[in-house]
Amino acid sequence: MAEEALLLTRYIRDIPDWPKPGILFRDITPLLADPHAFPAAIDALCAPFQNAGVEYVAAVEARGFIFGAAVAAKLRAGFIPIRKKGKLPWQTESATYDLEYGTDCIEMHRDAVPRGAKVLLVDDLLATGGTMQAACQLMEKVGAEIVGIAFVIELTGLNGRARLAPYTIHTLISY
Repeated sequence: MAEEALLLTRYIRDIPDWPKPGILFRDITPLLADPHAFPAAIDALCAPFQNAGVEYVAAVEARGFIFGAAVAAKLRAGFIPIRKKGKLPWQTESATYDLEYGTDCIEMHRDAVPRGAKVLLVDDLLATGGTMQAACQLMEKVGAEIVGIAFVIELTGLNGRARLAPYTIHTLISY
């Protein structure tokens, strides 16, 4: 897996000072655009969970949807979109999480996951872990069993993994 991660890093573009000075943004769009790198990333995200009995894959908008939907298709699982507050048309469950300055809220349809269903959560990036922690709270609120969490990129210096410590975490690339 380490060799594959090394190859995938060639498709991550570094953009300094975006969205503000001092931030080094890891841009996944070259990976998405490459007809070999994107499927390789999906295969690598799925690999540890092939025999885990995953019934649903859940992902937080927007970039998480790209990877989550592809992982769900590969694992032959259902896909559950987790969205920002007020974007879903049916009865929802919500979870609030802290931001640097304030809070935010994510929601999912209350009936999206049957109680006891095995769910894999997927996102493009693990930074501080706050959004994914809230997504896990949503899944547990409706009685889902979280089999793992998969990320394309992990920013290890931000210590998000510690926030998600009770869960199995799989990342492809670490910076």
